[in-house]
Amino acid sequence: VQLQASGGGLVQPGGSLRLSCAASGLTSDYYAIGWFRQAPGKEREGVSCIVSSDGSTYYLDSVKGRFTISRDNAKNTVYLQMNSLKPEDTAVYYCALVYQSWSSPVLLIPEGYSYWGQGTLVTVSS
Repeated sequence: VQLQASGGGLVQPGGSLRLSCAASGLTSDYYAIGWFRQAPGKEREGVSCIVSSDGSTYYLDSVKGRFTISRDNAKNTVYLQMNSLKPEDTAVYYCALVYQSWSSPVLLIPEGYSYWGQGTLVTVSS
């Protein structure tokens, strides 16, 4: 499995960015893809995830209402639309995948994921 994350950049507070995670080499149709972030000096945290089997989505409380995760099955790509960005959203964002078919908020826990893409830096600053 290979995951290619893209879309990071510098944006002013209140602005928007859309991250993309393109997956290749998949061997099953049942998986979850999550977005995680790690700010300097902080632990990696789960931001959002989406489950392929039923489309369930989960979000970190602090991004609910601002971030939206979606998928394009034809392209094996998952997107994270980030609106109303805040300086505290500044971090390196990673996408990750785990093969499984169930849905649960525990999918926001990074340790459960098997495959990781490279990070993309999001900087929110004026």
